[in-house]
Amino acid sequence: MNNRIALKILLPVSLAFYISGNITFGQAATSVKVNTETDSLSLKSIIEKVISSHPTVKVAEEAINNANAKIGLARTGYMPEADITANFTNLGPVTKLSIPNMGTFQLYPENYDFGRTNQNIKLENEGKTIAEQNIEQVKQKLSIYAVSNFYTLVFLQAALKIKDEQLEALNSHLSYVEKMMATGSATEYQILTTKVKISSIESQKVDIISAMTAQQASLNSLLGNEQSVKPVVKTELRVDVPAVQADSLLSYAYHNRDEVILNEMKTSLAGLRLGLVKLTNKPVISFMASAGGKNGYVPELGILKANYVVGLGVRIPIFDGTKNKYNISQAQSSLTSLSYESDFTRRTVSSELTEAEAYMSAAWKKVSQFELQVTQALKAYSLAETSFKAGVITNLDLLDANTSLSESRLLLLKARIDYSASVYKLKSALGERIY
Repeated sequence: MNNRIALKILLPVSLAFYISGNITFGQAATSVKVNTETDSLSLKSIIEKVISSHPTVKVAEEAINNANAKIGLARTGYMPEADITANFTNLGPVTKLSIPNMGTFQLYPENYDFGRTNQNIKLENEGKTIAEQNIEQVKQKLSIYAVSNFYTLVFLQAALKIKDEQLEALNSHLSYVEKMMATGSATEYQILTTKVKISSIESQKVDIISAMTAQQASLNSLLGNEQSVKPVVKTELRVDVPAVQADSLLSYAYHNRDEVILNEMKTSLAGLRLGLVKLTNKPVISFMASAGGKNGYVPELGILKANYVVGLGVRIPIFDGTKNKYNISQAQSSLTSLSYESDFTRRTVSSELTEAEAYMSAAWKKVSQFELQVTQALKAYSLAETSFKAGVITNLDLLDANTSLSESRLLLLKARIDYSASVYKLKSALGERIY
């Protein structure tokens, strides 16, 4: 990355173009007032609210609670199980033999299950780590979406203001040529042409207002606002370029991108699952103890006597119908698929990084080009004004010069917005946190 680019973004554009104050927009008979810049939303405040309250983030956070419950459930394998059983039986005639059966106490220590419980706990802990990383990915994606929405609104607000300025100039010229026509100094063609230009700009305003309404609705959805709210955003165009050396961009992205990290975690989880499946056919040793009290022992049938049972059990699987074989095969296949997925993710990251660099470089070149274009358009308009006052050109020529200046200003702002947005896109491609 060219280090000069990082410095240039801090320099002001040659044309002072700053959108502030009240903006009034609407169709010919409609006037809607937008908040002032001081009441507008900053990109930082939008992102902070989105990642703190969006339902998608809440869902991802709840997955952590679910993972904690799974870890606790896995740890129960280390815990004993205890229950009490009470029975009352009245038999007649009195039996000569009774088998005690009151109360049970069972224990399944780790040492006796050949590491199954330990492996299961590791698996659930890895699942929790993935859930935590997934929250970061969700927040990053929402932030990028908020950035896109924010800069689209910045452009639409600016475009609307410029169209209002064009309409003001056109209406002023229309009034002027109508007065000139009354004295015979202007033609009907000049009036009709001016009215056509006014109609064209008003039509463009309708499209801008429609697009702005859609973007405001999208922003309200992100922020959890009522759709009756008409949010206005600040014009923020200064963004710090990531301070990463050009030859380190790809390795930096591989190290920081959520997708790459999640794939590594999923691979680790799949490995743990494979290990757990391999333990399925290991022997199981169980210890059982039961204690209680019972009457009915000959010859003292009415006296309650203590009794107990202690036992040790061993389960050694011999043949499971090849279930374990295919379970292992399935787990190994999942592990292999994840390795392919990781390779695909790395290719995608490389492509996105190259694309982001290209967009940023192109946007910066356009900024330079349109700065020059605006300077030239300003000079051309100044010369057109002088020529018009001298009677050398018509008002239509002056209007064309004014339109060219307005369009150049809008193109310059769009280039600066595209550059700012492309810097955020580069940050996202590198895995830098936007929030």
